[in-house]
Amino acid sequence: MLKKIILVLIVLLIAAVIYLLIAPVPITPAAWTPPVAPTLTGQYEQNNRLAPVERLSLGEGHSPEDVALDSEGRIYGGLDDGRIIQLQANGTQPRVFANTQGRPLGLIFDASGNLIVADAIKGLLSIDPTGTIKVLAIEADGAKFGCLNDLDVAADGTIYFTEASNKFPMSQFTNDILEHQPNGRFLSYDPKTQQTRTIWKGIYFANGIAVSPDQTFVLIAETGLYRVMRVWLTGPKSGQREVFIDNLPGFPDGISSNGKDKFWLSLVTPRDPVFDKILPNPFARKIVFRLPQFLHPAPKRYSFVLGLDVTGKIMDNLQNGSPDCYAEIANAVEHDGSLYFGSIAESTIGKFALK
Repeated sequence: MLKKIILVLIVLLIAAVIYLLIAPVPITPAAWTPPVAPTLTGQYEQNNRLAPVERLSLGEGHSPEDVALDSEGRIYGGLDDGRIIQLQANGTQPRVFANTQGRPLGLIFDASGNLIVADAIKGLLSIDPTGTIKVLAIEADGAKFGCLNDLDVAADGTIYFTEASNKFPMSQFTNDILEHQPNGRFLSYDPKTQQTRTIWKGIYFANGIAVSPDQTFVLIAETGLYRVMRVWLTGPKSGQREVFIDNLPGFPDGISSNGKDKFWLSLVTPRDPVFDKILPNPFARKIVFRLPQFLHPAPKRYSFVLGLDVTGKIMDNLQNGSPDCYAEIANAVEHDGSLYFGSIAESTIGKFALK
């Protein structure tokens, strides 16, 4: 009997090894050797400045990835079940403002008071003050949107937005990170002509986006390469791209402008040494993909937000690594002396008073 049990175990072990080595996977990993991650010292020195983050209840719901505030200071967050929740300016009285029936990620108000939404499932949307939803676009240059992520509205009304991946849906976004291929796009929508166009194709997980205060360039968080890129809109460099800040100590997610002199960049989680080690090896990443989900590299509970000036210099370093931190901050939006945080791990909106 014991011999039979041992034989069965050996057969199962062999089957498991064969599965890990050759089972088909939906990803086509590409090799990339990341730069050595910076230590959390110097300009990235660890601190607990984000310890006093206040949590604003949205009622029932989860993962308010982005935050937007209207002209009256009311606060909005989009949940993973499609609902967009509105809070009063004092952070109370949550109510359903609209339901996209999709996954609202990026949120921003335009000059007319409409909430413009980058919905990972439904496309680019506009929601008027009554909560009525209008679809602005579902494709660009003949290619349907895969997973829209974030957006910003320029002074002339142009909506700039990102598509994280045109291969994997939002529910499989980790596949795109593990594959590490340039599946993302940077796009624009002109509300006057109602035309959508692709400005830059081939981004490694295009994420947060922000128009500069002087409207001369756009910043795009390229999560897969641990960097933020600048795309010039005007001037002698118009149309050109360059690195704004590189080799970040975490995965860059949302980025926003305070409209004056600063960008707020959210690092949703610190770099993972194990993940960095397997990035140069596509075969190893296929094996990791075949492992049970709980064995995959996972985000760490950590608060991390950087304030950058218009040249990319770090002006603020806000962190908190305590177990009860407001974790996995995906967006930080400045309003009236406070930062408002969206998160992929929390059920509330965070509020942090700036000093």
